[in-house]
Amino acid sequence: MGICIGSIQLDNPVILAPMSGVTDMPFRRLVKRLGVGMVVSEMIASEAMIRETRQSMKMAQKSSEESPMAVQLAGCEPKVMAKAAQLNEEMGAHIIDINMGCPVKKVVNGHAGSALMRDEQKASAIISATVNAVKVPVTLKMRTGWDDNSRNAPRLAKIAEDCGVKMITVHGRTRCQLYNGRSDWQFISQVKKAVNIPVIANGDITTLEDAKKVLEISGADGVMIGRGAYGRPWFLNQVINYLKNNRRFSDPPLDEQMGLVLEHLEDMLIYYGEYAGIRIARKHIGWYSKGLSESSEFRVSINRAENHLEMKRLIEAFYKPKMN
Repeated sequence: MGICIGSIQLDNPVILAPMSGVTDMPFRRLVKRLGVGMVVSEMIASEAMIRETRQSMKMAQKSSEESPMAVQLAGCEPKVMAKAAQLNEEMGAHIIDINMGCPVKKVVNGHAGSALMRDEQKASAIISATVNAVKVPVTLKMRTGWDDNSRNAPRLAKIAEDCGVKMITVHGRTRCQLYNGRSDWQFISQVKKAVNIPVIANGDITTLEDAKKVLEISGADGVMIGRGAYGRPWFLNQVINYLKNNRRFSDPPLDEQMGLVLEHLEDMLIYYGEYAGIRIARKHIGWYSKGLSESSEFRVSINRAENHLEMKRLIEAFYKPKMN
């Protein structure tokens, strides 16, 4: 069931997707501890990385518990991407992932992310420069294309393989779709047929059935899960067991869920400090509570909490009555 990314062996082909503002070290570490093949950092701008800005250096931090861990870089200049990749290799990154899938206007307007799918020559130059700059494996994440008239993912995947990329991840939407419509899992099969390296399917994998179906339809070697992990850091391990043994593991009981929420909160407070940690924690705690009774009122109170003691008190007051 495992896959190889160059010299790196993953025990299982279930990967946590890079998500800006979500896959920071506290969240990656929690998901990894609960069971997943690999975690990926938030997208880091290569220009900011080589300038060693405070934010980019923090985003590139990693812990030993996350191994193997990939750092995702975005940029539009081959030399800058190469230098940023070298810096992350020196900081201990096990894999460098190139972002050619981000659809956000700010990134695309800077000729990075999915904008590079419109310029295969430049994309090739960036991939080659990055691969040649480091000894660790380089992977690529992209979309099916810019729009429905230019779904060139199979061709770009072959270019990437020829340049030395060791794994391709495809989000089954075009850039112009953003996150609208459905992910086209069938189209990912064309990428799989175009290359001999592992291909990972991404997009709309929010249930166990989704994970199995996307592999059947696409023929991909594994899955990358993003929004399906919001408030469910245990979901990726459930997917692993379902794909491996066809076993359905229930969500953790509420006392365990409360423990995970409190553990995650504590890690965010340590990592960011109280002021930033509380504000970043609000969205995660909101996701954890989704679907539970009185969650709307709970989220309102959590969003008003101004210190960690109040936040912890609210979490316990929300979960404990539901455990009986």
